[in-house]
Amino acid sequence: MTTTTASAPRASRPAAYRALGALGWSAIVAAVLIFVPIAAVLSNVFSHGGETWKHLVDTVLPGYVANTALLVLGVAYGVVSIGVLSAWLVTAYRFPGRQFLQWALILPLAMPAYVMAYAYTDWLQFTGPVQTWLRELTGWRAREYWFPEIRSLGGAMAVLSFALYPYVYLLARASFLDQSRAAAETARLLGYGPWGTFFRVALPLARPGIVAGTALALMEALADFGTVSYFAVQTFTTGIYRAWLSLGDTVAAGQLASCLLAFVALVLVAERISRGKARYHNVSARARAAPQPLHGFAAAAAFAACFAPLLFGFLLPVGILAELAWEEGAVVSPRLVSLIGNTFTLAGITAVLAIVAATLMAYAGRVVRSPVVTAANRIAALGYAIPGAVIAVGILVPLGKLDNALADWLREQFGMHTGLLLTGTIVALVYAYLVRFLAIAFQSVEAGLARITPSMDDAARSLGAGPAATLARVHAPMLWSSLLVAGLLVFVDVMKELPATFAMRPFNFDTLAVEIYNLTKDERLGEAAAPSLVIVAIGLIPLIVLSRQMSRSRGPH
Repeated sequence: MTTTTASAPRASRPAAYRALGALGWSAIVAAVLIFVPIAAVLSNVFSHGGETWKHLVDTVLPGYVANTALLVLGVAYGVVSIGVLSAWLVTAYRFPGRQFLQWALILPLAMPAYVMAYAYTDWLQFTGPVQTWLRELTGWRAREYWFPEIRSLGGAMAVLSFALYPYVYLLARASFLDQSRAAAETARLLGYGPWGTFFRVALPLARPGIVAGTALALMEALADFGTVSYFAVQTFTTGIYRAWLSLGDTVAAGQLASCLLAFVALVLVAERISRGKARYHNVSARARAAPQPLHGFAAAAAFAACFAPLLFGFLLPVGILAELAWEEGAVVSPRLVSLIGNTFTLAGITAVLAIVAATLMAYAGRVVRSPVVTAANRIAALGYAIPGAVIAVGILVPLGKLDNALADWLREQFGMHTGLLLTGTIVALVYAYLVRFLAIAFQSVEAGLARITPSMDDAARSLGAGPAATLARVHAPMLWSSLLVAGLLVFVDVMKELPATFAMRPFNFDTLAVEIYNLTKDERLGEAAAPSLVIVAIGLIPLIVLSRQMSRSRGPH
């Protein structure tokens, strides 16, 4: 008895490792590949700071910290104010234009923040149409009036707020829709009016969703490079590229990247603490509260409050870009076709690889009941929280060392002078995209698998089908919509990604995002309008698909 009992655990360990199988190990490999850039950046924390780092600490580091913190606070206030108010109005009230606004309010997600920044700069700068019209109307001269400077920290806060509020809007609206009629009726019985119900009942119940949406928006704000760079706002993202490309110090760039990671960690911890302190359970979500009709001034005010974010976050920037493109006489030039081809190549390759990897990982989590696989999937999902600038540093520094070692070995062993084989290639760039955006595909595929009842797996096993056959014949046909959404989201995010692309693209291989950045850096805003409109137009595709899916899943309301 004693021998049998003692030997069982020892015998089960190899079996447990074998039980992971190819699916389990694929999840572990993905987690390792995702974690390598993070570990490379964190290793700089223990590096001895050189003269560059000392110079940064003595001169610009306090400014980086202050500007980044102020940017986070300003964007948090902006996205919560815009997203929560608009979500509550389209959910709780019925007014003219509501059906259009409840899906149109997500359109700013198709507009990269840096594109919006370029559009508003052209519109609001001293020589732009707004100030020109103001001077013509009043007869004022340049020094006789004050006008807010768009290229400033406040301007960056405003642009990022209008670009990122849909994250809060989507999750807040979902939370408001899931609240039961009983909660609203209880609030009315207690004597609360519409706004009292909002502040005392609806807002606390929706807090987890609001906090999660705010965290997503803040991670995007921390990752932004194009907007803050163009507005000359010194944050950690601009500091990383200055230390890396201008000062040529990769260690200092890595140390700044570690500081930026600390900001990301603070946002994630704050989100976890805020959501963990209170848990709300809706026991009657099917009985939703009917929206209250508004009339007259109240209806007009509600429409205006919801239309303003759409106007300033999408319609007006698109109109400005369209006018610029028209004035520039934009045509489909060979250069634009080449840029579109490069962008689509990178986005398409990444989307396909992300779908394959995400499907294997999500299916491993479903089939292989192992805490190791669960932990690996959670680690792989961390990539989306890591800014592109940090990923670029985390990949290029160790990859450069590997490339140099490989080139030295080939030269010594075979007399081959190969140069760098991996650094500055499409392979390295696609790897960076996968680290950043694999989590998006994984979340979509995992949610799709969760909607498939486990009895389907049992039925397939009873018919002798293994995991691979079950995935191919049973799950894949039922996952096509989730795979489509995952692919579209990754495709568009890769297309808009600027920081990683700017740092890691192959020589003479530009994308739409890089071309826009280079043109606007030279103040050639008119020439940047056409590629900007291409990005926005393609970015609308997944939003249309998602809005239709949301409408079907929620039903008429």
